[in-house]
Amino acid sequence: MENVKRGNYRWIVCALLFFATTINYIDRQVIGLLKPTLEKEFHWTEVDYGYIVMVFAIMYAVGYVIFGTFIDKVGSKIGYGISVLVWSIAAVMHAFVKSTFGFGVVRGLLGLAESGNFPAGIKAVAEWFPVRERALATGIFNSGTSVGAVLAPVIVPWILGLYGWQEAFIITGSIGFIWLIFWWIFYEIPTKQKRLKQPELDYINSDEDQGAPEIKIKIKWADLLKLRQTWVYIVGKVLTDPIWWFFLFWLPSFFADTFALDLTKPSFQLAAIYGATTFGSIGGGFLSSHFIKSGWPVLKARKTTLLIVAILVMPIFFVQYASDIWSVVALVALATAAHQAWSANIFTIVSDMFPKSAVSTVVGIGGMSGSIASALFPLFVGTLLAYYKDLGNISAGYHILFIISGCAYILAWGVIQLLTRNMKPIESIIEEAV
Repeated sequence: MENVKRGNYRWIVCALLFFATTINYIDRQVIGLLKPTLEKEFHWTEVDYGYIVMVFAIMYAVGYVIFGTFIDKVGSKIGYGISVLVWSIAAVMHAFVKSTFGFGVVRGLLGLAESGNFPAGIKAVAEWFPVRERALATGIFNSGTSVGAVLAPVIVPWILGLYGWQEAFIITGSIGFIWLIFWWIFYEIPTKQKRLKQPELDYINSDEDQGAPEIKIKIKWADLLKLRQTWVYIVGKVLTDPIWWFFLFWLPSFFADTFALDLTKPSFQLAAIYGATTFGSIGGGFLSSHFIKSGWPVLKARKTTLLIVAILVMPIFFVQYASDIWSVVALVALATAAHQAWSANIFTIVSDMFPKSAVSTVVGIGGMSGSIASALFPLFVGTLLAYYKDLGNISAGYHILFIISGCAYILAWGVIQLLTRNMKPIESIIEEAV
């Protein structure tokens, strides 16, 4: 009854962020799902496809810094709108290129623009949600990555079968234009949103003392790198983002190589894994929000949740001892769900520690760092798997990667714990600098 009186407009904002993130992940996956068709159409080699993927990864990393800073300057409404507009144009343009080089160009533009999704989304959450609800809101909108990963393999082959590969790019790319209409109509910062009731605005601002206070002095990009708070986020992304990309791009081939899974048919095993990540994202956000509502200090709530989910990844060590495919699915699903719980909280830590005016910039710095690590890690993965494949024991290569995956999160948590010991509030650091 209290929520009815207060209002729930902030959850409409959360829904907009969720749908944008879902569209983001659908658009980035289309080319991978059309890879067999495009290889025949354009006579691609694996090297050609690798070049296209690498261009996307590099531009995605660069875009994090560009959009992170840009969004803090122009605001979340304009910044997010431009990001979605440009990536939707780039997604549609895939249908009209005539060469491998052309795919590289539009793929790079897509990566550049898609990188604006999380800096804008985290900033919007910081603007619209009190500290006690931010992780839950982040978990909900971040679950769009999982929903997109599940929907794309259903939507794209269906469009391909009915119309063709060009229409697959056009139709999926055009969804972003529809989202933009709703974004422009329904989004504005709380103080300017006429649809927002005063009780809900008061609630949104009710616990600002628990987060980082607003600082009028502009914090320079270089100065942010001197702060422990920034490195908490960078470490959390660099050590774990590559693991997520490994889960995203190598799990299908792992099941194909190990259990002879037929990837030309719908895979209930992969659907179960990626479906579990939705619950992980929302559950991880709910858990730390629950701790805060129970009276825990904000940073303690976030770090405790991060420790719990880091431990939940570790059972992936036992994949090598599992004899049937569904046991492996259960272990891997637990790890991927835990990653998304980790992601929901590591994103939210930024809005806990930094003023809203710097949130997108810090998300951009950490996102770029994580993307660079994610672009380099596949080189190691490919080399390792090729070595064991030549030995006739590719499963051993995957097992090493699962062990690395299980260790990455607890290592990241340990470093974060060290960085946050005796860490000064950011406002006192700025005052000392001034």
